[in-house]
Amino acid sequence: MTMQGLDEHCRTLLETFLNYLTLERNFSGNTRVSYLNDLNRYLTRLQDEGVSPAEAAPGDIRRFIQELHDIGLEASSVARNISAIRSFHKFLVTERLAENNPSENIRQPKQARYLPSVLSVEEMMLLLEAPLRRHPPGNFLLRDKAMLEFLYATGVRVSELTGVYRQNLHLDDGFVRVVGKGSKERLVPIGETAASWVKRYLEELRPSLAGPASQDVVFLNSRGGKLSRMAVWSMVRQYAVLAGIEKTISPHTFRHSFATHLLEGGADLRAVQEMLGHSSIIATQIYTHIDRSFIKEVHRTFHPRG
Repeated sequence: MTMQGLDEHCRTLLETFLNYLTLERNFSGNTRVSYLNDLNRYLTRLQDEGVSPAEAAPGDIRRFIQELHDIGLEASSVARNISAIRSFHKFLVTERLAENNPSENIRQPKQARYLPSVLSVEEMMLLLEAPLRRHPPGNFLLRDKAMLEFLYATGVRVSELTGVYRQNLHLDDGFVRVVGKGSKERLVPIGETAASWVKRYLEELRPSLAGPASQDVVFLNSRGGKLSRMAVWSMVRQYAVLAGIEKTISPHTFRHSFATHLLEGGADLRAVQEMLGHSSIIATQIYTHIDRSFIKEVHRTFHPRG
């Protein structure tokens, strides 16, 4: 990671802030890189105008944001820049490196709301059965079938799927330990159907795939290593075509469908929030801790594959 164009003072401030994000806020490497890139651009602009970070004014930030709009940056990217700037200036005030926070009244741009793609229960069943329709069956049928069932049964993010280890599986108890955003762990129920396919994959196929690079990862590629996000995306699209589904879907479609099917079936909203591992302020401050047995019962009762 580089801090191009910054003087020593700005580099020191930015390095201190990034270390704070890693050590105190437990931000992921990807988030740290995003903050580095956004703030490097912002601080370089201040430096070009002869303004130190501690002396920045709201007008300086607004002009910078307008420049982002002018170059055609999407609203979501502008919003991310603003979040980084806000966090940075708040940090400076907290650490007594600045007296005022010029970003307090800076508003986020309105972002277009996109309705996520969701499959009906019938479409999902077709997709889940797609690996079994291969003629002849492929070498990775068991893995692909287990992965599709796992995605739908748990509602996990694709990064959580590719990062699950065998020690995280508690299939006989009906749970999977998932490591989500910010390295936060949660227990997610997994139905008997998905659990049985994962067990079959572990017993019948994984041993022949495993090698020095496997590191106890559950779902492996042909070289015995961890699957990439793109590999999972490609696999999902392949089976969507085989199932005759014309909607544009991705691994995240399983997550949206998982939540939608549970809620439409009458599941408790708080339990679904807990299963999804939502980390928003609303989710963490309003929704109370849910008993694990209650979550498992909600999953068993309302999930179509429960």
